[in-house]
Amino acid sequence: MALQEISRRKPCLKNRIEEHIEKAILEVALEKPAYGQVRVANELAKRGLSISPAGVRCVWLRHDLQTFQRRLKALEAKAAQDSLILTEDQLRALERSREEKTARGEIETEHPGYLGAQDTYYVGTIKSIGRIYQQTFIDTYSKVAFAKLYDRKNALVAAEMLNDRVVPFFDQHELPLLRVLTDRGTEYCGNRESHEYQLYLAVENIDHSRTKAKSPQTNGICERFHRTIQEEFYSTAFRKKLYRSLDELQSDLDDWLTEYNTERSHSGKYCYGKTPLQTFLDSKGLAQDKMLDRTLTSSSDIQSQRAEPETERSHAERSAGGGVARGAVA
Repeated sequence: MALQEISRRKPCLKNRIEEHIEKAILEVALEKPAYGQVRVANELAKRGLSISPAGVRCVWLRHDLQTFQRRLKALEAKAAQDSLILTEDQLRALERSREEKTARGEIETEHPGYLGAQDTYYVGTIKSIGRIYQQTFIDTYSKVAFAKLYDRKNALVAAEMLNDRVVPFFDQHELPLLRVLTDRGTEYCGNRESHEYQLYLAVENIDHSRTKAKSPQTNGICERFHRTIQEEFYSTAFRKKLYRSLDELQSDLDDWLTEYNTERSHSGKYCYGKTPLQTFLDSKGLAQDKMLDRTLTSSSDIQSQRAEPETERSHAERSAGGGVARGAVA
């Protein structure tokens, strides 16, 4: 009995639902996200496809669509990234979902750069280094994450994190960072005239939102990321290696972040099973369509180009007039 194979049996692919039926189930899940498994089975029966309600649920489970909310997430992500024209049923379902989210106070984000979440995480104390704090920033739409380690927590390091990692990333992709959500810690809140973090946000023209007092779940996206990084990186890194400097730990952290952003599939609301960076790149068009500054800049450039010939012409007329006047005096 001790040597008996007790691992889960491998699925028999011959018994799996046919591919064209599975595809039809996924299509109905997005066309009619409010339908339950029984109604989906009936809908497919009208099309001449035979499948039981339990079979529909099996397909949903394989594709993470087993609840109404999950099907709505999939629909929102697909509509945003593929520019789908939504039907009346889809619009009603999304509107109902938005009303429920508003009632619960959930964060709404429309595109990459629309809202970033920043928080401070206490990593721990190492004898050779001392206290270690992590500044975390996450784009709430794409879930692209940034993290940098410091030996203290104050407004200066919070601003340095944005200046060193975050803002250059958005500048590289020609997208603005519009707003940042933080808690009410002293490293983020203070008098704008003397507070380094507030000064930096003002210089970069970034709006600042604060979480509700004594409600860390308001910034839950950072809290969940901290749990992930603790379980997947710190818990193993500190057991494999003895770190003697902050730079050494930062180097390994950067390697893990690269894997997190570019290789690890994410189950976030708009990721749809893709990596955070791929979601960011696929959704750049949403942000660019809403960038009014670029339109205003291009129109102002056109006006300045039109004004330049007129200015040159007026200068020429003035110089010519001055020459005539000087000739008359002579």
